[in-house]
Amino acid sequence: MPTTITKQIPYQSLKHYPGESKKKNLIFNAFLMGSAGCQTISNWTYPNDTSAELYTNPDFWSELATLLERGKINAVFFADVLGPYDVYKGPGNVGPVAKVGSQFPVSDPTYFIPLMAAVTSKLAFGVTMSTMSEHPYHLARRLGTLDLITNGRVGWNVVTSYLESASKNLLNGQELSEHKKRYDRAEEYVDVIYKLLLSSWQDGALKLDKTNGVFTDPNGVRHIDHVGDHFKVSGPAFTQPSSQKLPVIIQAGTSTRGKELAARNAEVVFLGSFTPQTALKAITEIKEIAKKKYARDASKIRFLAKITVIIGKTHEQAEAKMAEIKSNGDDEGAKAMFSGWTGIDIDQFKDNDVLTDVDHLATASAVRRWQDAYPRVEKWTKRAIIEEIKISGSGPVIVGTVEEVADEIQNWVDVCDIDGFNLAYTLLPQYFEDIVNELLPELRARGLASGDYPSSSDEHLTFREQLIGQKCLDQTHPAENLTWRANESKEEFEARLPEALLRLKGKA
Repeated sequence: MPTTITKQIPYQSLKHYPGESKKKNLIFNAFLMGSAGCQTISNWTYPNDTSAELYTNPDFWSELATLLERGKINAVFFADVLGPYDVYKGPGNVGPVAKVGSQFPVSDPTYFIPLMAAVTSKLAFGVTMSTMSEHPYHLARRLGTLDLITNGRVGWNVVTSYLESASKNLLNGQELSEHKKRYDRAEEYVDVIYKLLLSSWQDGALKLDKTNGVFTDPNGVRHIDHVGDHFKVSGPAFTQPSSQKLPVIIQAGTSTRGKELAARNAEVVFLGSFTPQTALKAITEIKEIAKKKYARDASKIRFLAKITVIIGKTHEQAEAKMAEIKSNGDDEGAKAMFSGWTGIDIDQFKDNDVLTDVDHLATASAVRRWQDAYPRVEKWTKRAIIEEIKISGSGPVIVGTVEEVADEIQNWVDVCDIDGFNLAYTLLPQYFEDIVNELLPELRARGLASGDYPSSSDEHLTFREQLIGQKCLDQTHPAENLTWRANESKEEFEARLPEALLRLKGKA
């Protein structure tokens, strides 16, 4: 059911006419996961859906990557969770998600990136890695290795994790820390990654000099000797620097602390907004913090919204396609997903309870996001929520002909100047075939998508070059001054390091 194309709001009233619309080369990412079920419930049961092959068939990944690069998709974004959704009728009840394969089981997405990178040269990869999952020294090694083997095509989506099931398994049975503590720890975690990947290897320290037998200049490597509230890390980084030195930093939280973390660190911000109006509010707030507190050039931050599109030859055909997919979705699986996302067992409510009226803040506020997006729904009952969850999870759906979908994408650009979209799929590979063969040509004709990847200073196009046209961090990014430059000695770098660290904290 479309975000704005409804029977209550005539489709014609939403059209933009020549002279009113902005032109923009939008970013388009394929939103994937190491799971047969991602955002659409029971999609893998369709005869032509190949999602279940992702666990064991390397060709699944290489064929999908080839399709995406042929269509000039900018990147694959891998979502991830570190524990099952076990809140519904729980705690510990994994039955509903296990039965329908909804984000269970989930394989480590980092292993799929080399399979896709091997058959492409421009397609980039954003990967979710939690600050709960491992020590930052080890994550820096994994990120550094991925960025090396892909020639600088990797980004890191920084998350703090929100599932008790993950915390209990990763932290020796400990309960999930409160929100503030998770973000305090995450901020220091990111700082350690910066120090390892930017400050422990001097630019140009890697020599590979066979004549003199010098692999790395010993004077170009230093220990970071980080001592903080949560981590003590000596360093140096255990991988040589990649061509972009630091993977692109991505952030998806839009809580108060999430916006702060994004404003300081993110080069790409993923929004969970249901409407361009709510996206505009989040974009404005994050840009203001970035400019005022961290003196960043906010125009270099890219903002992307997650959407699902359903395309038909006619609007009625698209609606019928959506109805069919929803009818195949499992009610219990949908309830389990909603309960996991909100942390509240939806089983406590009756089917006709209006969830915007309930006392629990997390449940009511989550449901109000749908209320803003879908004014056609009179009452947001438990039954209504279950139906919406079956497609696109907790994100908006745009349904219609190619022209109608393109009009709504144009609406997002005009209202909030969005930089691009994460495209959450329904059925694979059909969904991305429709994107590549039908939607993107229409968007290119309207001046909303590029016909090719941007050019690079050498044969390898890095992720950051796709975003801002350069390999290394923007000079206004708070971590940029942590780079140990080729023209300065260790002593010179360490002399200016205290000021660089104050800049990172927004205090310089």
